[in-house]
Amino acid sequence: MLATMSTFELIDEASDLGQAVIKSNVYQHYLLAKKELQADPDAQERIRKFNQLKDQYDEVQRFGRYHPDYDKVSTDIRKIKREVDLTETVSVFKKAERDLEALLNEVSEIIARAVSESIKVPTGNPFFDNMSCSGGCSSGGGCGCS
Repeated sequence: MLATMSTFELIDEASDLGQAVIKSNVYQHYLLAKKELQADPDAQERIRKFNQLKDQYDEVQRFGRYHPDYDKVSTDIRKIKREVDLTETVSVFKKAERDLEALLNEVSEIIARAVSESIKVPTGNPFFDNMSCSGGCSSGGGCGCS
């Protein structure tokens, strides 16, 4: 591979961009929220219970409503999921995670648009994005894009 000066400059710029993301408040908040979640024994116990119950749920799902424990396991999994989601450190972490994803999506879109307006940039789940999808979402304009 023949490396040119512009290739090295591009690699340097990409490295600088990565460092800017790492130094951003959004990323630092994400790291702090992750650390607090990992240090929260209540949240970790709820997550552990959820994962155990998820294994049972997967087994029950193989048979669907015909499994004798279907109703109990389905109810239990929803209850423990709600407990996990309502745990303060979990909700803070999930918000920080969404904020970081939004930042990375924005950076990706800026880079793509610098190359060409016709590049399609995946921005995650269109049902939860606050940004317009810039066309091509296959919803027939139902999402409000053009």
